[in-house]
Amino acid sequence: MTRPVVVITEVGDLDPRPGIELLEHNGFEVVVLENGLPSGADELPPGAAGAVAAILGFAPFGPAELDLFPSIRLLTTTSTGVDMVDVAAAEVRGVAVVGLGGVATQEVAAHALTLILGALREIPAGRSVVADGGWTVDLAVTPRPIGELVLGLVGFGRIARETARIARPLFARILATDPFVTEPEHGVELVTLDELVAQSDVVSLHLPADEESRGLFSDARIGAMRAGALLVNVSRGELVDSNAVLAALDSGRLSGYAADVLSAEPPAVDDPLRRHPRAIVTPHMAFLSTASLVRYELGPARTIVERLG
Repeated sequence: MTRPVVVITEVGDLDPRPGIELLEHNGFEVVVLENGLPSGADELPPGAAGAVAAILGFAPFGPAELDLFPSIRLLTTTSTGVDMVDVAAAEVRGVAVVGLGGVATQEVAAHALTLILGALREIPAGRSVVADGGWTVDLAVTPRPIGELVLGLVGFGRIARETARIARPLFARILATDPFVTEPEHGVELVTLDELVAQSDVVSLHLPADEESRGLFSDARIGAMRAGALLVNVSRGELVDSNAVLAALDSGRLSGYAADVLSAEPPAVDDPLRRHPRAIVTPHMAFLSTASLVRYELGPARTIVERLG
């Protein structure tokens, strides 16, 4: 009897072997597309076209990709978000789409707060002074008192709520905006986006990338922020207009930009955000820990086993 096939569409930073072993142990055959998704079915390796499930990376997966796998019933992702999938097209064909909810909540929230505190405490400036042979007297900036500042969370899902929980003792107030949330938690005040932007000293983004949120923080939105505010992004690079950020950093409208994600990844070697003195950019690592790696590697496979095994 032929075993059901699962396709892994991308081999990225994660080790696929633990997931492959789990699937094979539960009666599935696994086909890895070493070169990513092809442009036509004739380029698929043997057995792949009959796949009943797929484990996706970050490459777009829409109608053309669905056509490659006419027997597909389940798409799982190696990320919390599913914005790489045309969910509407999948639903029309009866294909379920499942992301990795909660797989790195603590890690991403901790990373967000780390970026916030690093920027507010002027850690990059301090490191630069020390590296150049200087000391306290050579600092050109003075950190603001965090206990007097307002933190604003755009989106109030799982990661934002955890960020609020661990940040609450440090800030004077924490605001949040989310059209799908009506009950506050952890002493957070729910407000509109316009109110949050106008009142927050730190604005931290916790949104998926979709038609409404892409480019949400444009030149106009950034211009409506408090003068000298800090913008933080650990969600999706597409939420922010990078050119608008650079202009606001250069003008002093923003005191800093702290991000773990950019609109193009990896960014060009000469991308000015890599070296801007008022920017802290980490290499899309907020999700990383020894424990979360195991969850990312095994989570999609477990979903397939639970639903189709």
